[in-house]
Amino acid sequence: MNNSSNPFPEVFGSSTESSDLLWRYVQAMSPETVSQLSKPTSPDVLQVMERNVIGLLGGLPSEHFEVEITTSREHLGRLLASAMISGYFLRNAEQRMAFEKSLLASETYTSDAE
Repeated sequence: MNNSSNPFPEVFGSSTESSDLLWRYVQAMSPETVSQLSKPTSPDVLQVMERNVIGLLGGLPSEHFEVEITTSREHLGRLLASAMISGYFLRNAEQRMAFEKSLLASETYTSDAE
């Protein structure tokens, strides 16, 4: 890989594979990029993510119960990975929906112009 086209040579430039490749990739990102990727763009995605995490952890209302969750580092890592995959899926679905709406609007505009 040519280093001039590789914005993260310390991650992708090495020939050895490592179990923490994703972590090193995220660490190599600028804080602005991480912040942008961490925030859902729509309230719908945020709501679905909240429901997903509540479903994984359990949904006792905190105003009526003192909920305390204890887990191991490994299980917390799995929870994080699950949330990341869900977020990635939802972001792709959100982009596809926006693309389909745009395409539909374009087709409607084209048929009206004829």
